[in-house]
Amino acid sequence: MPSVQLEDVMRAHGDALHAYVTRLTNGDRFAAEDVVQETWVRAWRNLDRLTENLGSVRGWLLRVAHNIAIDQHRSRRARPTEVGLPEQDLEYAAVAPSANDQVETKIVVRAMLETLSPAHRDTVLEVYYADRTAASAAKVLGVPAGTVKSRLHNALRTLRESVSAQPLAA
Repeated sequence: MPSVQLEDVMRAHGDALHAYVTRLTNGDRFAAEDVVQETWVRAWRNLDRLTENLGSVRGWLLRVAHNIAIDQHRSRRARPTEVGLPEQDLEYAAVAPSANDQVETKIVVRAMLETLSPAHRDTVLEVYYADRTAASAAKVLGVPAGTVKSRLHNALRTLRESVSAQPLAA
């Protein structure tokens, strides 16, 4: 039995596959090329199955491409939308905060935390600074998890209100 060559399969079905995938991806040329490339990789891995004796080669290719396109569409929907930075913000994106900025931020945050009641401050510190879940913070603080959640909610609301009440420094 002669072995199947991927080049022969590509030559025989490449145009039809590309046209089908382009329609499937609503004309997105780049997405279509990704799907077609992945289809060819899978065809190469399953080259021994790509004979007309075992079923339609074109049908197999189209089904694989369809499945890949659906998987890619679902994975794009599952991820948050990527947002680029506006042009004017690019110079700030690559700059790490200076040591002075970090010290100033720590001073401001510490002063803001001091405005909270001790129970609310301890809750914020356990959840955000000790990186604990509400249940874990509840065990450390000796209170129910619901209490941690409500304290955290109230503390963040208080902090948000105090930040919005602060005048902006020029």
